[in-house]
Amino acid sequence: MSLKFAAVHLLVGLLLAQLVHRWSSPTETKTPDIDGIDASMYLPGTPKPVRAAFVVLVRNSELVGMKQAMRQIEDRFNSKFNYPYVFLNDVPFTDEFMVETTAMTNANVTYGLIPQKHWSYPQWINQTYAGECRENMEKQGVFYARSESYRHMCRFNSGFFFRHPLLDNIDYYWRIEPDVEYSCDITYDPFLFMHRKNIKYGYTIALHEYPETIPTLWSSVKEFVAANPAFVRHPAGYSWLSDDGGATYNGCHFWSNFEIGALSFFRSPEYLAYFDHLDRAGGFFYERWGDAPVHAIAAALLLRKEEVHYFEDIGYYHNPWSNCPLEPEARLRCHCDPAKSAVHHYWASCTTDWLKLPDTNVSTIAESGTDDIKASAARE
Repeated sequence: MSLKFAAVHLLVGLLLAQLVHRWSSPTETKTPDIDGIDASMYLPGTPKPVRAAFVVLVRNSELVGMKQAMRQIEDRFNSKFNYPYVFLNDVPFTDEFMVETTAMTNANVTYGLIPQKHWSYPQWINQTYAGECRENMEKQGVFYARSESYRHMCRFNSGFFFRHPLLDNIDYYWRIEPDVEYSCDITYDPFLFMHRKNIKYGYTIALHEYPETIPTLWSSVKEFVAANPAFVRHPAGYSWLSDDGGATYNGCHFWSNFEIGALSFFRSPEYLAYFDHLDRAGGFFYERWGDAPVHAIAAALLLRKEEVHYFEDIGYYHNPWSNCPLEPEARLRCHCDPAKSAVHHYWASCTTDWLKLPDTNVSTIAESGTDDIKASAARE
């Protein structure tokens, strides 16, 4: 009996010692893989190292797909970093949408209504003619040919999302859409990475645009460049946008359903003047100009090459294209198939073609590119 009692006494003592050790030891926190940042800065409700947010333009009807996308980004990244979400809609969000999306994260969530002036026809647009243009595009088999809301969305994303009051105190944004997938653990803070490296725009996939959606976009761009040649900070970007010295646009653009960017770029006088010029041209409604080529052309010309970053290490899927890291070490934290990554396809060859460009201060057609654009614009 005494031996049993001694054994029990010893076991209880060991258990008590473990408990005391746990209670008395300081709590250990693992700092994220960014030098100099304390993990406590990423706790829910605390100011983050960078004033940044996920920005989501979404409809109430897309609730399920939005929750799926949030589950992906939370599991892969934001459950550790707790950056806030800003949801925007052209109609009020339903209580169901707000309750269920708020429940998906510990981070702060806000919901905003888009001002009507940012989601309507400007006064200079001939709506009758715009309707005729949509009918003609439908006959050509253009995607979203008849959709007015799609055009309002593209115009809003091109020139107005960064002006919404909910983003007034935000410096960086990460665009998320319903039904997208993130296939790799993101173990660092992309916002902080961009801030420290002075990167203004980040992408994962770059494609060729459907030419029938933007027949006059490049002509409008050339007019703007001819009038504002000093705005071009990366002349070598022409060789990414054009295969014939600037005469025509090859359609290369960063696929904007994923983009991480500095709002200072979109709020800059150069970008605002660029958007205003395009907006006055009417192509958002008379054609079907997308925000992706609008953003990409601006980034390629108005930013330096080093201010644009390819997030090769972020596994991402938006039907039908994906980005999957090719490096063996990166694939240890991913479940995607690198053989299916968009970089292997011609239609997405713009993804890596950007990386082949010379640096900002090295010229290919850099010395002649702006002159070629001005001359071409004059001929037209």
